[in-house]
Amino acid sequence: MSEQSAIRELDIRASSEANGDKHPVLVELGSRLRMLRSRRGLTRKATANAAGVSERYLANLEQGVGNPSMLILHQLAGALQCPVAEVIGDVTTASPEWLLIRESLGGRGDADLRRARLAIAELFGTGVAHPKARRIALLGLRGAGKSTLGRMLAGHLGVPFIELSREIERIAGGDIRQIHDLYGTNAYRRYERRALEEAIQAHDDAVIATPGGLVSDATTFNLLLQHTTTIWLAATPEEHMQRVTQQGDLRPMAANPEAMDDLRQILAGRKAFYAKADYRLQTSNKTLEQALEELIGIARRATAREDALN
Repeated sequence: MSEQSAIRELDIRASSEANGDKHPVLVELGSRLRMLRSRRGLTRKATANAAGVSERYLANLEQGVGNPSMLILHQLAGALQCPVAEVIGDVTTASPEWLLIRESLGGRGDADLRRARLAIAELFGTGVAHPKARRIALLGLRGAGKSTLGRMLAGHLGVPFIELSREIERIAGGDIRQIHDLYGTNAYRRYERRALEEAIQAHDDAVIATPGGLVSDATTFNLLLQHTTTIWLAATPEEHMQRVTQQGDLRPMAANPEAMDDLRQILAGRKAFYAKADYRLQTSNKTLEQALEELIGIARRATAREDALN
């Protein structure tokens, strides 16, 4: 072990021993480390040597004492020949079947993963009974035009228009900001999922404008993908910001000179999820009328395609 590693380990050990109490999360981590080591037939000494930590330090971790850094977890995962996720204990490590499924999907591209997801949905009866093309959901950041274009598309198709944010507020009994402030993000996500479930159950035909962050919750996003035809209304970050401020909402720029950088980062973080939509409509440099015409065309193609498949 290098001198720097030894010093780092002594600091970590001293900190953990000073804390004394065993946190349940650390106790569970210790249990997983022992289980993984036993499963692979490794001694504590061999595992500690391979991970670059002392045997005593590993023994402390296995007893639920110590709060290892991400670097230590990475070193332990390498010694145990498994991903860090397996050491931490995410859901895909909960059973041998989970591990085998994950192994089968490892290294697959997005197209193969999508096929697997759809096959699982069909296998367990979570597919769509009513043609999902009749429900159209619009995705995108604030300023994408979801509300404006969605309302116009619903009027053209003669179907209800559902602003999911308003449904969330109705169910929670307060506005979006109050929900976040009073109950937190997790509670907001639960209200969001309930609002979507109610919209799907109540309407076979509808246009749904979704909150920009809905894609952040995998369960809710899967529900949306399975039961609606999704269309991503895409635009540049500059155009998103311009549209929001033109609507009179100056909050993004208020006391935040880095608002544009934040917006770019949000879009970059969500882009891969928005790209899972069935269709994409680029709205940059287009008039409202042009974007609506293209949106109507997409809705017609989606309906015609599903009618042909059925």
